[in-house]
Amino acid sequence: MKKYQVIGIGNAVVDVISRADDSFLEHMGIEKGIMQLVERDRAEVLYGAMEGRVQTPGGSVANTIAGVGGLGLRSAFIGRVHDDALGRFYAEAMEKDGIDFVNAPVPGGDLPTSRSMIFVSPDGERSMNTYLGISADLGPEDVSAEVAGEAEIVFLEGYLFDKPKGKEAFLRAARTCRAAGGKAGIAISDPFCVERHRDDFLTLIENELDYVIGNEAEICSLYQNNDLDADLAAVSAICPLVVCTRSGDGVTIIADGVRTGVPVDKVVPVDATGAGDQFAAGFLYGLATGADMATAGKMGCVAAAEVISHIGPRPEANMQQLFKREGLV
Repeated sequence: MKKYQVIGIGNAVVDVISRADDSFLEHMGIEKGIMQLVERDRAEVLYGAMEGRVQTPGGSVANTIAGVGGLGLRSAFIGRVHDDALGRFYAEAMEKDGIDFVNAPVPGGDLPTSRSMIFVSPDGERSMNTYLGISADLGPEDVSAEVAGEAEIVFLEGYLFDKPKGKEAFLRAARTCRAAGGKAGIAISDPFCVERHRDDFLTLIENELDYVIGNEAEICSLYQNNDLDADLAAVSAICPLVVCTRSGDGVTIIADGVRTGVPVDKVVPVDATGAGDQFAAGFLYGLATGADMATAGKMGCVAAAEVISHIGPRPEANMQQLFKREGLV
């Protein structure tokens, strides 16, 4: 038995969340409903303008790993934080949630711990303003062979693919995990990142990975056919397991050429933050515990529905109890 069932690699970002109406967003020049990168000065201005803010450890794949850990799986997160107040908060909060934060906060240097200012509108849309800081410098030296080799499943965050060091970290983690008999996969994360590195993304998926998770826009960005079925067919031809979320239209899973559709119950979100992250958590829980694809997909949908029912990107309910109520475990 390996030490870890699931390990995530991604940006270690402190999420700072507050409510804001559309007039505030317009006044502050914040584009509603998207994630945009900001520089340090802009981050400080936005942070100072937030009222009633809630602070939590975040980052897309980190949120997924927190969800997986909350479901009881042995899990760890590989990320990079500075040895400052936010970095120490992040590391301690992950450990408190039962997640091994395997890299200690980094002392020295100029880059502080990453943070994302998230403004939640009355309709549940979230507008994310992210200062990447030190987390974007994660590289192969941060990936311990002893850790990656002890993982049954490794989950990579597409956002980190923008830098050469991030690509090298992915290769080291995927190859080490797979050489030891594990599975490696990726959350596509961002269609714009795919557009910047399409050939490298496809090479990684075809040669180094066992599964891919993305939404409709992200999957379509890989081949640009403007036809989801054609794009799914193309991705599934080079990767054994492809999972595509389509918001209220359900989930499509193609595993070894077999297609499974998973319907969803439409709900009005209180805060859409973390929906994709927690879908991945539920799905990976199913994958790690040997569930069939329909059950794993339903687990993902239940986890996503829970997280959008409240403020914040991580579950508040006991997900094992919710799975039992739905007859999934």
